Amino acid sequence: MSVTLGEEVMLLSLDDESGVARGRASAAWAVAGGTLLELVIRDRVRVASGRVTLTDISPTREGLLDERLHLLGEWARRRRSAKVAEWLAKDQTTSVRATVSSLCERGLVVEERHRALGLFPVRRYPEADGTVERELRDRLERVVLHGARPDDRTSSLIALLHGARLHGIAFPGVPHKQVEPRMAAIAEGQWAAGGVRRAIREMQATMAAVTAATIAACT
Repeated sequence: MSVTLGEEVMLLSLDDESGVARGRASAAWAVAGGTLLELVIRDRVRVASGRVTLTDISPTREGLLDERLHLLGEWARRRRSAKVAEWLAKDQTTSVRATVSSLCERGLVVEERHRALGLFPVRRYPEADGTVERELRDRLERVVLHGARPDDRTSSLIALLHGARLHGIAFPGVPHKQVEPRMAAIAEGQWAAGGVRRAIREMQATMAAVTAATIAACT
């Protein structure tokens, strides 16, 4: 089963048993960034100089991506300058909801509803079918832990995870110092094609700045 970069980030973030999202704030930016980067890879969007431009509005035939593309187009048309950081800030919450809904529709996670303290509604998304996530984690391990050469999609995902400092959800139980240098090298390398590489740089810089600000606010 093929899933988008945003869905891959979401799968890594959701705890398999409890369905609770780990690293929620940073993961939300990475999910939105992954969805935007997916549109870049599919030649629907160009990202350069901190701005996003639609280059092709034809459907991708994937509901999740087509919805984001439509919303991005409407948003960009109302602005003289469509900045990447502004779009990600606007889209992160709705992108997460749309991505989780897509994972439910694909049968990869299941929605469970609870009431915290008997009053407040809570939704969780434990794993229903782990085959896609297992393949994903195996692919990340081959590249990051065992030195395999990444393809464009894997290098893009690793760059997103590194930019958002989500090393822990990608490699739970593995010391940060063991994975961070390799992920940084991939994020800064020349694996991806030129347009995709530029988009990775833009989104990685945005997420790194937001993550740093979030950490500073919590200290």
